[in-house]
Amino acid sequence: MARLRVDPSVLQDPEVLVHRLEDDGTYPNNDRLPTLLYRRALALNERPGAATMESLVRSHGWSGTWRNGIYGFHHYHSTAHEVLGVARGSADVQLGGPDGPRMEVTTGDVLILPAGVAHKNHGSSPSFLVVGAYPDGQDWDLLTGDPEERPQADRTIAAVPEPEEDPIYGPDGPLVTHWKSDGASP
Repeated sequence: MARLRVDPSVLQDPEVLVHRLEDDGTYPNNDRLPTLLYRRALALNERPGAATMESLVRSHGWSGTWRNGIYGFHHYHSTAHEVLGVARGSADVQLGGPDGPRMEVTTGDVLILPAGVAHKNHGSSPSFLVVGAYPDGQDWDLLTGDPEERPQADRTIAAVPEPEEDPIYGPDGPLVTHWKSDGASP
C-alpha cells in the first residue's frame, strides 16, 4: 500500500452518519452494508481539495478516481462500491431512490456508497466538485432502476467484495467497523 502523500492534519475526527437503505422495489440499495456519511472528514480550507482526496483514497487501495459532480437522476452501481468526497462546494443529495433521505453535503464531507445504493443530485452550488473512486479491482456500471436490470443486478451486488480499507482513514477507519463481513453494525 502506498504511503499517505498528504498532510495528515487534513484528517479530522468526523461525525459518522449511518444509513441502512432497503430495496424499494425499483432500486436494490443494500440492506447488508450501510451507507456512510462522514461529516467534516477533511479540512480542505486553503488546500487543493481534489488532489488531496485523490492522493488519500489511492493510498488506501481505492482507484479509478475521477472529478465531476453527481448525476441529477437516480442511479446506482451494481459492480462496485463508491466513495464520493466533496472537494468544493455543496449539494443536496438523495440516497435510496425517490423516497430516500436527502442531505446536504459540503466541502470536506465524504459519502461511502455500497454497491446498489441509488443516489441523485437535487441541486448544487456552482462550485460543486466531487472526487469519486472505487476499491481496487472494482469497475463501475451505471444502472437507473429499469425493471429489466433485476434480478441480475441483485446477484451482482451480492458478489461485490468489501474493500480492504476505508478510503479516507485506512485499515482502522469507520468503514471497516461498520462493514463487517456479516453486515452487522456496532
